[in-house]
Order: sequence, then structure tokens, then C-alpha cells
Amino acid sequence: MDNLTKEAIAELKKKYGDIFKITVDGKSCILRKPNRKELSYASVAGKNDPIKFNESILNACFVAGDQEILTDDYLFLAASAKLEGVIEIKTAELEKL
Repeated sequence: MDNLTKEAIAELKKKYGDIFKITVDGKSCILRKPNRKELSYASVAGKNDPIKFNESILNACFVAGDQEILTDDYLFLAASAKLEGVIEIKTAELEKL
């Protein structure tokens, strides 16, 4: 993953919008932000199981990289801990008029 050129990164950003790189023990992957449908599906799948939520998001948003992050439990759990940054939610303001 370290061999991605600036041009390749620019192409990925053009195609997916915001992208993120997660690296664990020399393995890395590129993720994109999940859309509303993917978040909804992950929320239902992971209603009683946060691991299934993380698995759903990682699988849906995986753009490129080492597949071991999806299949190796220890790499998966480490990558899962970083998903909060990928699923960043903006703060809204409410004003009574």
C-alpha cells in the first residue's frame, strides 16, 4: 500500500470522495466512507453484535489493500478500532425559530 502514487490516491479520491488508510503490523488497506444504506445495513446486522457491525462496514468500504485485514482476527480487530474515524458524523445545529 505504500507504493500508491499521488496520482493513484487522487484517482481514488475522485472516485470515492474521502478515503482513509489503516495500517496494522505492516498490512494496510484503503477505506472509503460508508453511505447511509451501508450504515443502515450494518446497524441492523450488528444490532446485538458490534463485531458484525464492524465486519459489515469494513467489507462494504474496503477499496484496496491487504485482504488479511478482513480475514485475520487480530488485524481485523485492530482495524475495527479505527472505524470511528471513517464514520465521522458532523455536528448539526438546531435553532428554534
